Amino acid sequence: MAALVAVTASPAWAELPPRRCPALAGGSAVLVDIDPELRLRWIDDRLARTAHAARVWTWGWGTGLVVATAANLAPLGFVAPEDRIDWYVGAGTTVIGVVPLVIAPLDVVGDSRALRARLAARVPADDVCLLLADAEARLARDAQNQIDGRRWWMHVANVALNTGVGLFLGLGYHHWLAGAFNAVSGSAIGEAIILTQPTSSIHDLGVYRSGTLDVSYRRKF
Repeated sequence: MAALVAVTASPAWAELPPRRCPALAGGSAVLVDIDPELRLRWIDDRLARTAHAARVWTWGWGTGLVVATAANLAPLGFVAPEDRIDWYVGAGTTVIGVVPLVIAPLDVVGDSRALRARLAARVPADDVCLLLADAEARLARDAQNQIDGRRWWMHVANVALNTGVGLFLGLGYHHWLAGAFNAVSGSAIGEAIILTQPTSSIHDLGVYRSGTLDVSYRRKF
């Protein structure tokens, strides 16, 4: 167990005698002996870091896909009418890629924001063990969300969707070359999005459960 603490400007509640809070399910008994305030700070810090990475990932890929959509629509006035379907389909495929990034962002983004707000609004009467249990639940949920984001069915769904796009162009319009290009490029981009998804919470949950917390940052609450 390594617990290096450097905290400045501690509020009044931090000066109270430390309590012992139970370990989360699957966690080491070592956690019980670690100051719950330290555990709270560690989880808050780790969620904040992963949430930042998740926002960069979301906005990065979202912006790239919007640009790709515009790039597919730009040539429409310069190609033969019978070939415009290829560009429409390309644009539609990239739009579909944006949708899950917008409507289903990684859970860690909202969880980090909610936990930070709850810690900022806490008062001395708040039960630290209840706050800690909430933080632990968020960390566990975010880790599971990131695991689910890389499940085998995500890869299958990605390839199936893009293969369907390729067959639509090939069987429906006999544009086999365009269909093959859309299927291959769309699948490659989809796999890149899946494989670059932040997964730090998975590792953080394992470290937390083991009780090997190294807290050497300074933070005010």
